[in-house]
Amino acid sequence: MYGGTFGGYTRWAVVFLIIFVLFILLVPYVTTTCTTTPVY
Repeated sequence: MYGGTFGGYTRWAVVFLIIFVLFILLVPYVTTTCTTTPVY
């Protein structure tokens, strides 16, 4: 039904969503390791 524009949009949306989730998961891990490493 829909052409490559809709498919490309959904593809970029999925890629952006995956990168966004990985960024949210990695940021707290890096910050906690950086803040807790000098303490110990």
